[in-house]
Amino acid sequence: MVSYKELGLVNTREMFARAVNGGYAIPGYNFNNMEQLQAIIQACVETRSPVILQVSSGARKYANQTLLRFMAQGAVEYAKELGCAIPITLHLDHGDTFELCRSCIEFGFSSVMIDGSHYAYADNIALTKKVVEYAHANDVVVEGELGVLAGVEDEVSAEKHTYTRPEEVEDFVQKTGVDSLAISIGTSHGAYKFKPGQKPEIRLDILAEIEKRIPGFPIVLHGSSSVPPELVQTVNKYGGKLEEAIGIPEEQLRAAAKSAVCKINIDSDGRLAMTAAIRRVFAEKPAEFDPRKYLGPARDLLKELYKRKNIEVLGSANKA
Repeated sequence: MVSYKELGLVNTREMFARAVNGGYAIPGYNFNNMEQLQAIIQACVETRSPVILQVSSGARKYANQTLLRFMAQGAVEYAKELGCAIPITLHLDHGDTFELCRSCIEFGFSSVMIDGSHYAYADNIALTKKVVEYAHANDVVVEGELGVLAGVEDEVSAEKHTYTRPEEVEDFVQKTGVDSLAISIGTSHGAYKFKPGQKPEIRLDILAEIEKRIPGFPIVLHGSSSVPPELVQTVNKYGGKLEEAIGIPEEQLRAAAKSAVCKINIDSDGRLAMTAAIRRVFAEKPAEFDPRKYLGPARDLLKELYKRKNIEVLGSANKA
């Protein structure tokens, strides 16, 4: 078994306590490869932001669990090399079984999510509690989930929202012992969060009610990409087909980050940035075949996107 502490990682307890008290959110950025990881660390070092490196089940299969362990350790050393030893957490995003969570903990993850939201309420509690007991024995933190997000991203999909019921949150937190709670208030996975003509809006009223019931408890928002129109336009200009991609307005995310939400997950925006940059290189330089010449610009655009998110949306800049 590899302890995350040996890799230089931290869990999120102190991160979240500071975020809740400070009225900002920690970025949860997903990565699958080296360029994404470089961009995340560069952006967070340059803005002096703590960060949660997120790995989905699909990304773990794609990148290999052993390589991920050393990539996370490398990220810690890379941040120091860049001049700022920012707090870094390695987190399993949307773990769906106890066995997967246990394996990630044994390979150096400092935080895991167990998503039992698609089960009956009692079964969600039982599964989450089992993961919590194992994780806490290894000083690893656990994120649970109540409510279901619509959309598709990696191996997680649902056709429609099931909003989190505020009356259930106290009971769930008490019975499971989770360290943070992902809720469903209208955010959704993927780049197609709303239909054309539909008003993009998340239920901040549900968030306020949840905050009243579990004051000071760390809340997490998944599916929080804003799907910047300029990125969609660039993708489409160079051959893409994302005509109806619509995301969460950033001003609503800013409002959520100032309340109980202390972690906001962003993945699709990063995918869009990299795709836009790569498509542009392929269109403008069709003879180019060196991966560094198109993955490099993709990394650089992703870094700038995440720097802006930290400063303007999450409020996590200068909080490391």
